[in-house]
Amino acid sequence: MSYLGIIDRRRSVYALNDRLPISEDELVRIVGDVVVATPSPFNVQSGRAVVLLGAQHRALWDEIVRPALEAIVPAESFAPTAEKLAGFAAGAGTVLFFENRPAVEDLKVRFPTYAAAFDGFAEHALGMIEVNVWNALAEKGVGASLQHYNPLIDDAVKARWGIPAEWALASQMVFGGIAAPAAPIEKLPASERVRVVR
Repeated sequence: MSYLGIIDRRRSVYALNDRLPISEDELVRIVGDVVVATPSPFNVQSGRAVVLLGAQHRALWDEIVRPALEAIVPAESFAPTAEKLAGFAAGAGTVLFFENRPAVEDLKVRFPTYAAAFDGFAEHALGMIEVNVWNALAEKGVGASLQHYNPLIDDAVKARWGIPAEWALASQMVFGGIAAPAAPIEKLPASERVRVVR
């Protein structure tokens, strides 16, 4: 499959199961390879990933995210949220993406001319890691979607898995076997999104 084909194949897949088309070891290797290979501003390498599998993955959604949302979503309207969380828990795992903040702050000190831009640069770099992992998983037939329940769950996540305090949680990528493909979506043509100036 071509690179553009892989990008086009990558979708937000919500109907997941715990039957991966590749081994857990291969998936973890892919995540590691992508994190190392993805570029970062001034080679800061501040992106971090934690892969939760099996019971640890389910604990995130059942024991951390669900109680956090139950505390703020009215009980009478919680059913759709509970259904969504159960769908995430039905997957095979979750990649937690973090930013190692001291590395970014150090760049601001070493390169003060760009200090105001480094937070944005670091976010872009972490976004590249996220989409590269997503594409790499899609190439292998692994379904995934990217979620953002931070900062609501940050403290509980750090306490549960011994995450360094200076790592800032950015997103949660749920993955698994594809129980049902993503629904078709409409995309604007390139002519409406890309301008060429000669």
